[in-house]
Amino acid sequence: MSAAPTTTSRNERQPIHDNNGNGRVVVVGAGPAGLASAAELVRRGIRATVLEQATEVGWSWRGRYDGLRLNSSRPFSKLPGARFRRGTGIFPSRDEMVGYLEEYAVRHQLEVRLGTRLERIDRGHGGWLLRTSSGEISAGQVIVASGYAHTPFLPDWPGRDRFKGQLLHSAAYRNAQSLGQGDLMVVGAGCSGMEIANELARNGARRVRLSVRTPPNMLVRSPIGPLFARAILKLPPAKGDRLINAIRRKEIGDLTEYGLPEPEEGVFSRLKRLGVAPAIVDKETIQAIKDRRIEIVAGVESFDRTAVKLVDGTRIEADAVVAATGYRCGLEPIVGHLGALDQRGVPRARHGEAAAPGLRFIGFVPRPAQLGYIGGEAKRAATAIAEEMSG
Repeated sequence: MSAAPTTTSRNERQPIHDNNGNGRVVVVGAGPAGLASAAELVRRGIRATVLEQATEVGWSWRGRYDGLRLNSSRPFSKLPGARFRRGTGIFPSRDEMVGYLEEYAVRHQLEVRLGTRLERIDRGHGGWLLRTSSGEISAGQVIVASGYAHTPFLPDWPGRDRFKGQLLHSAAYRNAQSLGQGDLMVVGAGCSGMEIANELARNGARRVRLSVRTPPNMLVRSPIGPLFARAILKLPPAKGDRLINAIRRKEIGDLTEYGLPEPEEGVFSRLKRLGVAPAIVDKETIQAIKDRRIEIVAGVESFDRTAVKLVDGTRIEADAVVAATGYRCGLEPIVGHLGALDQRGVPRARHGEAAAPGLRFIGFVPRPAQLGYIGGEAKRAATAIAEEMSG
């Protein structure tokens, strides 16, 4: 990996206070969305301060499991103004993504203030007042880019605190070796849940069960998948669903006998209604399900001291349970009082549009080839900010 970007470290940081900061632009988050937004502002001659609560850029990527790869292929996942390093895999790994983000911050000479946690955004005099762990910052323009998958969500299952086995969210999972080779369960059939279950089965677990409450929409990971998905997004959701279902039947087949019937709601209808993306899986994972090396079981209802109780009445004694139960935006403490969020805690104004004068959210729209789409959002936001500031 390359050298770290120019930053203010946790030990060196100074209190920030700017009473005349209405010309300042602040970007929250040094992940892909935040770095792309700051770079696009720099491209338009506007310096931006990036606030990051962690001690390194791309922290959300650094903390994920060892085997994580991008669901979308490299050509559709680059940020504006920078290709991936030569030799990067077609589906970049976690470490390749971390290196890419580090180099991106250096390439664009971004000002990233590490170890600075945003606590709240309030309206200020002619702009915004950001309360941070390092003090207050006044800004005329703010882009919140802290990530759609920011805060791990662990359901409050009855009895989970009494469970004597190992229970962890997928955010804390690192590799199969850390869980041993016992009787293991993964809860949740999204991208991470499917990938982790297959990794456990492949690495010698005695038994692997995948707990599924709602059958997922599944697509096979493909280098040209994002191009095809983007084209289908232009169609009415019902028509897009029919096309994708036909592809699923051809590539994956009928998994009903294995516990995964075709969902009643299609990929694009669900994406539009709930913002839930499909599970992108490898053919190896599908084969593991068909070979019953990954056993599909019902959703979790509760825990007791030694077992997991499922909604169909089954009681399973498991040595460890990985909850691949997703993430939340975690924006309520920061902007919930501004009326900027919907009932799911997701920003109402997206796609780079202003939620209020001088306030925007980037990276909160699930789309095929998410990183490429984020780049487009960053460009639109930076263009609008440049016009507003010049006006």
